[in-house]
Amino acid sequence: MSAVIILAVIVGVVLALAHAKVDWVSVTAYIVYPVVLAAVWNTVVLAVISQVVAIVLGVLVAIMRISANPVASTTASFFIWIFRGVPVLVQILVWYNIALVVDRITVVIPFTHIVLFDESTNSLMTPFVAAFLGLALNEAAYMAEIVRGGIKSVDTGQIEAAGALAMSPGRTMRRIVLPQAIRVIVPPTGNDFVNMLKTTSLASVVTYPELLRAAQNISAVNLQVMETLFAAAFWYMVIVSITSVGQYFLERSLESSVSRKTPIGLREIARKAFSLPFRRNIEYPPVTEGSDREVRQ
Repeated sequence: MSAVIILAVIVGVVLALAHAKVDWVSVTAYIVYPVVLAAVWNTVVLAVISQVVAIVLGVLVAIMRISANPVASTTASFFIWIFRGVPVLVQILVWYNIALVVDRITVVIPFTHIVLFDESTNSLMTPFVAAFLGLALNEAAYMAEIVRGGIKSVDTGQIEAAGALAMSPGRTMRRIVLPQAIRVIVPPTGNDFVNMLKTTSLASVVTYPELLRAAQNISAVNLQVMETLFAAAFWYMVIVSITSVGQYFLERSLESSVSRKTPIGLREIARKAFSLPFRRNIEYPPVTEGSDREVRQ
């Protein structure tokens, strides 16, 4: 009965869209429109760069957060509190209008008059930079908590054993903790990246030419609002679907890697995770004593 109800709802939605006052021919034309294709590239570039920087910064903040140093721990907690608490849209607007309160950005060597960098804030804070800072810093705060949870999931006995073997804290983190924590970190990170791809639409408020902004610019000329929005929605679904497929193969590769009995480092995990999906690992059966004697004969 439930299947019949679901199918009826799906048929109803399809019929409603088919009879809606939407020019579907124009939708297909806007999908391959040069302005829309350029906006797709801008969206992917903004999302990828923001996510990469957020991961790197999130790992550093997570390590500071669990540090025994009170200054580092307090600074990391304050960072997470600020950038996770303020909405992303507000952060983007603050960065875009920061020139109203800071005229120039100047970097000097302390206790000297040597200027390393001096530039007008208005010229530096482009729409891309404002969107990048708003997205990356907000995501870094969430990534810090994700990484911290992954690190905390590793048995502390292994860390103590590494210390007993005179391994440095940095090597312990790199060789023991992170290879195991990455299994816990990857799934929520993939979900956050999908959310990042969609959140790039907020960059339209600072005139960055991503998908939503491109759709708005086109509809402002020809007044085909729904047609351009449907074209943008199509590309969002395509990008998210490709990302979801990549996340699936990455998680499957990591699961097969950690299923081994021997320890595995970050380099081996990265090699296996980014190998082609159709590549198989060939395992040869162990050679017994009898079979070894037959080969020699």
